[in-house]
Amino acid sequence: MKTLRSTIASTPTFTAPTRIQVAFGNRASAVGAILCGLAVAALAAAPAWGGRDDLQLLSQIYAYVALASLWNLLAGYAGLVSVGQQAYVGLGAYILFAFAILAGISPLWSIPLSGLIAGAVSIPVAFLVFRLRGHYFAIGTWIVAEVFRIIASQVAVLGGGSGTSLPAAVVIVIAPTRQLRDDVIYWIALGLVVAVLTLIVLFLRSRYGLALKAMRDSELAAACSGVDVKRIKLLVYIVTAFATAMIGALIFLQKLRISPDAAFSVNDWTAFVIFITVIGGIGRIEGPIVGTIVFFVLRQTLADLGTLYLMMLGLVAILVMLAAPKGIWGLVAERFGWQLFPLERRVLFDERSGPLK
Repeated sequence: MKTLRSTIASTPTFTAPTRIQVAFGNRASAVGAILCGLAVAALAAAPAWGGRDDLQLLSQIYAYVALASLWNLLAGYAGLVSVGQQAYVGLGAYILFAFAILAGISPLWSIPLSGLIAGAVSIPVAFLVFRLRGHYFAIGTWIVAEVFRIIASQVAVLGGGSGTSLPAAVVIVIAPTRQLRDDVIYWIALGLVVAVLTLIVLFLRSRYGLALKAMRDSELAAACSGVDVKRIKLLVYIVTAFATAMIGALIFLQKLRISPDAAFSVNDWTAFVIFITVIGGIGRIEGPIVGTIVFFVLRQTLADLGTLYLMMLGLVAILVMLAAPKGIWGLVAERFGWQLFPLERRVLFDERSGPLK
């Protein structure tokens, strides 16, 4: 009896934590969120402190951040390496011009409508290209974009192969003055990039984000764990097509002119986007933001060099991939642990109880 009592007395007791919480961020990420909020507020006031050229440049930066972030979601998280996202840039732009010129719908209302129609079009396209794997998938998406370009060049009412411009009456519908029109387009561009980044963060912090991370590690293991791989990939593809089309519609609304070669340019809307994502850090939300800043700095300083400019971009890409295979932000995050958009789940326990044993 004494032996039994002494054994019970010596047996350690474990107290379960009274409270378990899953958190994404920490104090540093909270500071980062505040800084991001202040930056958005300052950028929203840009029409008050910036000129017309500044607003146009910032709008272009927002467009590339959004396009690169969407491609990063598609390729960096879902593993769908597409070189045909220009299909939805051009599709969204042509839908806006068709609604504005042929149907008399306001260009501003045509932006979300272009996204909805492009999202619907992406469903049959996805069932077609999802039959392909690896580099065949990439080539298939490029072929789809070329088919879209050829179809657009045959639409005579929108200028055929030479394209068309928005009539003055349609432009006035946006805003009565040129300055106000620039301000409205700028605010829409800022709103779209904030909405895209917010959507991606919420998506990756949901159960779909967990599924994407599992798929990125191993599709087979994710499928064996109950993840519907095909459904998740289809959802990501539709979401990126929807948002990419709205960005494309806004880009060409700012240009006021469209042509098949410009709208479906693989160089402008896919090659540069891939460059931005790779040098910034693929598979990280901050990567496209950093990559876009680097891209525009290079473009503003080297654009006058002609073809040498593209060679310099290629050289920069090679150097970054050699020095930082995970991109500039990937290198920074690994060295300093910084995260502007924390996505990693951390389990917190009650300090009085300590962690589970």
